[in-house]
Amino acid sequence: MKRSIRKEMAMIFTAVMTGVLVLTWLANAFFLEPYYISNKQQTVIEVYEVLNQGARDKRFMEEEFLQELNKIAQTDNISMLVIDVSGKVQLYTVRDFRSLKNLLYSYIFETGSEEDEIRELFSNSQYSIRRRVDQFSEAEYIEMLGTLDNGCTFVLQTAVESIRDSVAVSNQFYGYIGMGAVLVSCLLIWLFTKRFTGPILELAEISKRMTDLDFNAKFSGRQKNEIGFLGSHMNQMSEKLEQTISELKTVNNELERDIEQKNQIDEMRKEFLSNVSHELKTPIALIQGYAEGLKECINDDAESRDFYCEVIMDEASKMNVMVKKLLTLNQIEFGNNIVTMERFDIVALIRNVLASTGILMEQKGIQVQFSELEPVYVWADEFQIEEVVTNYVSNAVNHCTGEKIIDIRLEQQEETVRVSVFNTGNPIPEEELPKVWIKFYKIDKARTREYGGSGIGLSIVKAIMDSINRECGVKNYSNGVEFWFEVDSKA
Repeated sequence: MKRSIRKEMAMIFTAVMTGVLVLTWLANAFFLEPYYISNKQQTVIEVYEVLNQGARDKRFMEEEFLQELNKIAQTDNISMLVIDVSGKVQLYTVRDFRSLKNLLYSYIFETGSEEDEIRELFSNSQYSIRRRVDQFSEAEYIEMLGTLDNGCTFVLQTAVESIRDSVAVSNQFYGYIGMGAVLVSCLLIWLFTKRFTGPILELAEISKRMTDLDFNAKFSGRQKNEIGFLGSHMNQMSEKLEQTISELKTVNNELERDIEQKNQIDEMRKEFLSNVSHELKTPIALIQGYAEGLKECINDDAESRDFYCEVIMDEASKMNVMVKKLLTLNQIEFGNNIVTMERFDIVALIRNVLASTGILMEQKGIQVQFSELEPVYVWADEFQIEEVVTNYVSNAVNHCTGEKIIDIRLEQQEETVRVSVFNTGNPIPEEELPKVWIKFYKIDKARTREYGGSGIGLSIVKAIMDSINRECGVKNYSNGVEFWFEVDSKA
């Protein structure tokens, strides 16, 4: 490998750690002293609050209050001195308070030594906080001088250690420790990254074996992190691929079986040609017979000649309808018919079909029940759905007996609309139901011949519904038969 994740991780972690250590060192060098001074200043202010509260409560002479101040003085290394307006000492925390008293007088009478290095840090009406370097001892102090609420003058003083020397020593020590920490961390990082790169290399090896279609390789790690999650999915993918290849082999075997069934398809084609020939044989024979009768002038009267001509025209019309239906069915089954998906009102389409067959229904005394008034919009090929509805309605008209009722209903489902056409009459034998969609299949051949049926209409319905990937079906009732189909109600 040209680039190792292990090396990259070690370099990144080392760089981040080194950067953090350098930033910490710089912060220590530049900000430790100001922080230390600010902390001292805040401590002096807190002591002042305690002292001023004691002055307001007149507790200077209470033993408990004096013990509290002494404890603060020892803990925070703060010296205190309080004098009243007459110069009498009211409170102190150091035995030799002469230097503090002199400091306080110099503050009151503004007679401080000019050689002392003094820098004011904060000042208000009550007190002033300053940083002072003594000219003789070169000691550095944080001092607060001011007046308490009871009118007494006070001074608080705390020594500042040589912070600069401390910072220098601290930085030097920190530098040594930091370099050692970086070296030790590099070693530990190099060792621990193996825990991450090891499983990754194992996954890489598994993927390599999977490219060679070896699905026995499985990830054995039990990590509960992202790598373990990835390994688990690699195992699942391996199982899925193995299953998919198995399915492909199964499909391949089925394809081989399909090739073997080619002969059966040829037999079906021959059967289809035989059915077509059988369906055309009767009308052709009738046409030929009556045409020969006309030619030989078997009957000379005009009424007989008209009857012969009507028979010839009727049989020719039936042949024409059957051939057109065969051509339509052939186009749909072989995918030559273009399916145009569009949105249209199926209620209006059904009413148009009913209007075109209204006269025939009136002649047969059929009562149509269709109560839908509001538009119902669906997605499908409008021309083909009209063909389906027309076939269903025509089929219902031709088989409607008994009460002579045709009931058309729309059922709104989650994403589809089911259209059903019911007609009263004799139910279809249950064993015949699956066969009604087969080309040229006729349950009652004599009656089908009576109204000119060819046995192709329902085959066209089935082919249309398959072309738009929707369902159709038939259902028996005690008093009739219902044919139905479904279309999408959503885009």
